[in-house]
Amino acid sequence: MTQWKKENPNLRNAYSQCLQNVTLRVDLAFRAFFRRVRAGEKPGYPRFKSFDRYDSFTYPQSGFTLLKKQLKLSKIGFVKIRKHRNIEGTIKTLTIRRTATNKWYACFSCEVEANPLPEANAVVGIDVGLESFATLSTGEKIENPRFFRVSEDKLAKAQRRLSKAKNKSPDRAKQRKKVAYVYERIANRRKNFAHKISRRLVNKYQVIALEKLNIKQMQENGFKGIRKSIGDVAWNQFVQFMLYKAEEAGRVVVQVDPRNTSKRCSRCGQLVKKKLSDRVHSCSCSLVIDRDHNAAINILALGMQSLSP
Repeated sequence: MTQWKKENPNLRNAYSQCLQNVTLRVDLAFRAFFRRVRAGEKPGYPRFKSFDRYDSFTYPQSGFTLLKKQLKLSKIGFVKIRKHRNIEGTIKTLTIRRTATNKWYACFSCEVEANPLPEANAVVGIDVGLESFATLSTGEKIENPRFFRVSEDKLAKAQRRLSKAKNKSPDRAKQRKKVAYVYERIANRRKNFAHKISRRLVNKYQVIALEKLNIKQMQENGFKGIRKSIGDVAWNQFVQFMLYKAEEAGRVVVQVDPRNTSKRCSRCGQLVKKKLSDRVHSCSCSLVIDRDHNAAINILALGMQSLSP
């Protein structure tokens, strides 16, 4: 991913390229709509996108040339860039994207060869949660950074200023950008955290067992504070990062049914009833262990069981 320099005078020309992509995208949207109608599915009529909400356009394999410190775009010209990393493999497409804070990125989609890691002997089960981001079957706990909660006061202050600004005024546009900046910073921190943790686990373990959670249902059934915390911890993002990293590295990620993994004793298999406030698993077989650690051991056992022939 490559960020465009803000001082580039050619950025305004990118909008003309956006307009040329509109026709294609509208056509694809209506094709998908009529396909769903014919199939008897919920059609979902294509949503109108105003000029302000249209924030990306895509080049196929032609129409652009990547140089050392510049990117040559068809009908736009030369654009100065900062390379985030060297391009690997064969470039298939290029998407020019604008963020809510008016930062521009050139995103290259490349076809690369898999790069498997040396085989590891270690396996692990992972129980995700809100108290701790994750607890491993080894007993290690990964703390929940709570990025949204940390920035909640700053976000609320920016939103109050936005609500007081006059509609369609320069001040409102300025305050809107400040709110977008806070959201962007939270998202970037959360994404960076998920990338680092998933990379560390994939590098260390050959088999990784995870819970297969219905996050949408959990948010619908939870009260307001829980819904916000579930959205903040971003389990699904973490799992998706883990899956694609593991596939490239030749690791195995297995998702198991989380039912009763917290209640079942990892030593004797007996079900021990608990409240959400009970953080210690105490069984009649004399096993006393952290609740999440017990669940992680059960998740690992289920994962290994599903892989056995």
